[in-house]
Amino acid sequence: MGLNDPQWGNKNSGGPPDLEELLRRFNAKVSALMGGKGGAGKGGPGSSGGGAPMRGFAGGMGLIAAIVVLIWVGSGFYIVDASQRGVVLRFGKLTETTQPGPRWHLPFPIETVEIVNLSQVRTVEVGYRDNVKNKMVKESLMLTDDENIIDIQFAVQYFLSDPSEYLFNNRMPDENVRQVAESAIREVVGKNKMDFVLYEGREQVAAETTKLMQDILNRYKSGILISKLTMQNAQPPEQVQAAFDDAVKAGQDRERQKNEGQAYANDVIPRASGASARLIQESQGYKQSVIANAEGDASRFKQILVEYQKAPAVTRERMYLDMMQQVMGNVSKVMVDQKNGNSLLYLPLDKLIETSRAGSSMETEAQPAAKADTAPVTLQGNDNTAAQRARDSLLSRDREAR
Repeated sequence: MGLNDPQWGNKNSGGPPDLEELLRRFNAKVSALMGGKGGAGKGGPGSSGGGAPMRGFAGGMGLIAAIVVLIWVGSGFYIVDASQRGVVLRFGKLTETTQPGPRWHLPFPIETVEIVNLSQVRTVEVGYRDNVKNKMVKESLMLTDDENIIDIQFAVQYFLSDPSEYLFNNRMPDENVRQVAESAIREVVGKNKMDFVLYEGREQVAAETTKLMQDILNRYKSGILISKLTMQNAQPPEQVQAAFDDAVKAGQDRERQKNEGQAYANDVIPRASGASARLIQESQGYKQSVIANAEGDASRFKQILVEYQKAPAVTRERMYLDMMQQVMGNVSKVMVDQKNGNSLLYLPLDKLIETSRAGSSMETEAQPAAKADTAPVTLQGNDNTAAQRARDSLLSRDREAR
């Protein structure tokens, strides 16, 4: 049946029921649920006609209140992830710290919960903000032990170890980390030289600063654990950068010259040591040779003495012949027969000298080391012969005297 039908709303028609009737039925059901007495026909003769609507209104308010209570109780449920911890506060006072999983606390305003992420790596910058070009001069300029000013920019990474200490023991804990980092780095830099901080000691400075920061934060009970300190930039101030570069170049030149000098010393000293060791060894060998020759000569003399004591004449003759063989073997000789020859002798000295020179040059080519000893003997052969004759006459006289 359409809505414009004139019979819509009659009892005998199949249209929708009356809205007042639906409201009465709903109120009756609510009253039944809440323990009241519902039904319009169950009232006494003296009951007022407006009592049923009032009871229905009260029942609806109770249902709404029950739904509100359920929502309020359900608002106390929360979930803590594996990397988080829940801090429960009862009227602003710490009650407990909850572990990961589904949890429930008394709803607001009785209890509240703070979810803290422990695995999140947090970062603070000292000396700059967001970019190294955005410098914070008051934080970055520091004084070293040798009274030089350097510009340092670094970042500190940390995470939380105790959420309750992080939330309640310190006001503005992240800002505290920045201030502690600045204080610690100034203390470490103030105990070291400028070159050490800028070059070879950067890692050591970072390690000492990290340790000092952690000690300070532990004393504050901040619940913060320092993970890493990263040096972004460490250099002299821009105003003295050119002078500092010149000083660095001079230092590099000095080191280069020292290295060159050390290399030269490493080359010369081993050679000198080797030469000295060789000379020492040669002297030791010469010493041993002289000693051995002297001992050999002494032993030979003793043996000759024994033989001489046995047969003096034969020994003298043998010694004379050996000496003459040794002497005459190194000189030029001219044999003259005075008995059968003429009394006038002609000695071709020029031929003898040429022969001596030819033999000397041949010996020099064969044995260069013996040149100095051979030439004088060859050139002075006649003098040696005369000297030998004089020695022979003396020996003959000695033998005749004996």
